Amino acid sequence: TEITGLRDRELTRLRRDRIGFMFQSFNLIPTLNALENITLPMDIAGHRPDEKWLDQVIDTLGLRDRLRHRPSQLSGGQQQRVACARALASRPELIFADEPTGNLDSRAGLEVLGFLREAVDRLGQTVVMVTHDPGAAAHSDLVLFLGDGRIVDEMRQPTAEAVLERMKRFDVIRSRSEDTPASPGES
Repeated sequence: TEITGLRDRELTRLRRDRIGFMFQSFNLIPTLNALENITLPMDIAGHRPDEKWLDQVIDTLGLRDRLRHRPSQLSGGQQQRVACARALASRPELIFADEPTGNLDSRAGLEVLGFLREAVDRLGQTVVMVTHDPGAAAHSDLVLFLGDGRIVDEMRQPTAEAVLERMKRFDVIRSRSEDTPASPGES
């Protein structure tokens, strides 16, 4: 969808109906309970959730016993899982995920990554994830490495070890360039 010519209302509808967002800072509504936060985008759109899918998301993320709790009554990891569930519940075509496992224990993090992988493989969803975790990056089909806001390298079919090695190489290159004094006239 070409978005540059869309009006505000059309952009809002596109974001609401076709894109899921998993924010690092959760962005949960404090006056709503977990279930209400999860279904909020669908409620705003006037859509009913697919109950079977919603149950699968809730159970996979281990939220069944926390659905009636407000964000202030949830741990950071539980809030992260609610944010993940909200992004997945409407089965959007595209999910943007900012450090989706950052506040989760390793078991819950692996479950979320597995669920995102399943969303890609079984449902045809696209996930764009920002992460500094080589293990999380290894769940993807393609890793893009960024430096100063630009793509500096890519890796297909990554492993955690290969991503970590590539990251180390970039750190060495970066530290060398920072140690090199500027030539006269350069700043």
